[in-house]
This record gives sequence, structure tokens and C-alpha cells, in this order.
Amino acid sequence: MHSLKPSQVLGAVAALCLSFTHVSLHAAGMVPETPVVVIDQALGEAMLNVRNSDELPALLYSSIEHIAEDDEPLLVLNPPVARVEPGKSQQVRFIMTSTKPLETERLKRVVFEGIKPRQDANGAHVSLGVRQNIPVILRPANLPVDRMPWKQLVWSVAGNQIKVSNPSPYVVRLAKSANLIPGGATLDLGRTYVLPGEVLTLAASSTLGTHVRLFPATTYGFAVDSYDAPLSFP
Repeated sequence: MHSLKPSQVLGAVAALCLSFTHVSLHAAGMVPETPVVVIDQALGEAMLNVRNSDELPALLYSSIEHIAEDDEPLLVLNPPVARVEPGKSQQVRFIMTSTKPLETERLKRVVFEGIKPRQDANGAHVSLGVRQNIPVILRPANLPVDRMPWKQLVWSVAGNQIKVSNPSPYVVRLAKSANLIPGGATLDLGRTYVLPGEVLTLAASSTLGTHVRLFPATTYGFAVDSYDAPLSFP
């Protein structure tokens, strides 16, 4: 697998620009067919179609983005750059590069960006479309599917703070904030996921409550009913 050099990308962009003399600015960008990519290590790869919803051809630039907590390179994309005609789709392959068996789910993100030609009185140049940034979840081979992994989170009081730990092998997706019940204090997670093995310490204006009401999402990012998790005290 070979990545394109910056000069190659710029050359492709220039070629795309020179092939047009009229431009319409009603782009909606590159649209992935699903809001998340899930890759089973047993298969080693996954496919995703990305559609050009613009009225003109554009270059689709795809790249993997690491989350702050996990910067290990585990994936490559093919192709990283491709020309996509208006209304057409480009298939992007997600290929796992690590042969070491995964012990837990891992979280990455993928960014899709359309590079469009544009002309004005000063001549042709390029413009960037709307960026699409979606999660990528890598699953260990033979890991059973858990459709409600948020039930495995453990919530506890630690002094004047709340701790949440994830002893499971699953990435838990949920809203950034939760509430103590019945006290009503708001807990700010600061992000929308809790990774396997993580323990987060959350500031709380009050630790009065018997449960934590969280607002979870499925693996594919769809919100579900709130869930009241028991809160334990030392």
C-alpha cells in the first residue's frame, strides 16, 4: 500500500481544476453511507461507500484521525485520494495493518473531505467542501456483540467527585453529560465515549443521589432511551 506524496495530491487537484470552466457553488460535500465504520479483526477490513452529493466532480480525500487517548496506527485507507463524479460513489477500504490480536475494541475516526474546482476572475483554484468526521470502531475477533454496553459502566462516589469506570472490552458511546438522580446535579464527561479499561473522574456540584442517568447511544451512534445506573458509595 503506497500513500500519495503531497506533490501528487496537488498535481491531481490542479488537473481537476483545469478540466472545468464553469462552477456551481451548491455543494453538500462527500456523504458516507453510514455514520460509523465497524471493522471485525476476523475479517481484517471493511468497506464504505462515500457519495459525491455535489453538482461537480471532486477529489475525495480520506484520512484516519487518532483520538487523544489512542494514537497507535492500526489502519490504512485505499484509496486515500480519488476523483468522484457528481452523484456517484467511491468505495473506500479500511484495512487493518496490525496482526496482533486486539484485546478490546479500539476507537479511531475517519475524515472525508471533498476538494472542488472553482473559478473566478483571477482564474482556477480549489476550494474545500464540508468535512465529514465519523467514528471507526475496531472489534476483536470473536468478541460477542453487546447491544447495551453502557450497562457495564460502574459509577461510584469518590470524595466530592464521581468516578465512572469501564471494565468491559467495549467502547461505550453516550452523551457528554449525565445527571445524578434524584439530586439532579449535572456530570460533564467532556466527550462522548468511555474506552475499555478507562476510569474517568468527574467534578460534581453535589454527590447526592442513588443513580446516574445517562443518555447512551448504540455502536452506530443512534440515541436510545436514557438509562439509570446505580451509584455506589465507599
